[in-house]
Amino acid sequence: MPAPVYRMMTLLSTLTTPLPLGTNLGLLHLLWMLVSGQLLMTRGAVIPGLSGCGLPRRAVQRAWAALGQGAWSSAPLLTQWAQIVAAEGRWQARAHGGYQPVAVDVTGCWRPRLQHCPTRHYQAQAGKALPAIPLGLITRVGAVGTQRLGLPVALVRAAADDPRPKTHARVLVRAAVQQCRPHEALVLDAGFGVALLQEEGAPRYVVRVAKNSTFRRAQPPAYRGRGRPPTRGALVRPLARSYQGRVRAATPPDEVATWADDGALVRAEVWRELILPTATSGAPTLTVVAIHDPRYREPLLLATSLPTSVTAQQRRALYDDRGAVAQIPLAAKQMIGAARPFVHAPETCQRLPELALLAGAILSYAAATSPAIPTGFWDRRPQPTAGRLRRALARVPFPTDFPLSARMQVKKVRTDHLRTGFWGQRRGVPRTHEPHAA
Repeated sequence: MPAPVYRMMTLLSTLTTPLPLGTNLGLLHLLWMLVSGQLLMTRGAVIPGLSGCGLPRRAVQRAWAALGQGAWSSAPLLTQWAQIVAAEGRWQARAHGGYQPVAVDVTGCWRPRLQHCPTRHYQAQAGKALPAIPLGLITRVGAVGTQRLGLPVALVRAAADDPRPKTHARVLVRAAVQQCRPHEALVLDAGFGVALLQEEGAPRYVVRVAKNSTFRRAQPPAYRGRGRPPTRGALVRPLARSYQGRVRAATPPDEVATWADDGALVRAEVWRELILPTATSGAPTLTVVAIHDPRYREPLLLATSLPTSVTAQQRRALYDDRGAVAQIPLAAKQMIGAARPFVHAPETCQRLPELALLAGAILSYAAATSPAIPTGFWDRRPQPTAGRLRRALARVPFPTDFPLSARMQVKKVRTDHLRTGFWGQRRGVPRTHEPHAA
């Protein structure tokens, strides 16, 4: 058995063995189908992908049933996966200024032809929201050696009673606040506003804000002796902008910091003790940092609640680590082919993207902790990437000679009375068509 195959089977079997009897074996087959790229070959079709792994017909049916009705959920699987990674000791959390980043993002599996799809997700290429299955992703950011790698800790679905993106973002931030430890800081992109983070009680965060954002000083200016005493702080505009042909200058910063990054001189302007423009007195204060990097056309504007001991360079490093959360959807959707899964039962539509994201995280971690696999004799400097490992696994059918645990066995129950195929994923009696009148 090749070493990459043995390594992957060890991780998958350790992850799925604690599951209920029968479900664990079916989920093992599903995860192997995902990490080996069979779903990519079948363009999102699950049953042909399972058959492509060399599984017999009954094993394919059991794996298909485990996907829709198996006694499993994503939360225990992610907890078990975190324990496996911690036990190996290869993954180390990254930290800047004494705080470890926890990246939060939303990804979606596009379902343009799914009938009555209640959820949508914004697609930049289309410029609008399209039917999709959105999932919120909460990831701790670390590294294996010099390779930055995310460790997913929670997958948050959109609420069934209110599937709007705004409500989903609130539920996701609320779950991220619960997952955030005292030495961690939430790192988010511009899709999550400062007001939302403050309403949900996020203690520490670094979030990107719009370039035309404005803030106010927490303390109103001193009374000048005439007129009504001021009750609101002075307006702070971090970046200059033009409106109706008139240029509105930026507010002078409270502090300016510079540092060298790969030969480029980066300048950061800092404004402290600010509140939102609509906030009242006593509202939580924040710090705004405008980072001007000559390698980018536009400056980066960050709002953060971290203490003043964290420098502007460390805040920039915390936000840069947010890029690790994009590796998991990239591996799940592009590398293993779960961008458009062809399943239709409501629960299966949610479960398959969750399982694909977990498989993408497993594939990325296994590749980073294994020797690099060259594509051919011309590949003299291979890198330990998920794509190379997936191509190596795709050449091998499901390894039936791998020594599985005694708990990994077929559950001996009668199944001949159950529905199979498409109707096997449906609960309830299907509708029958009335015969046409003569």
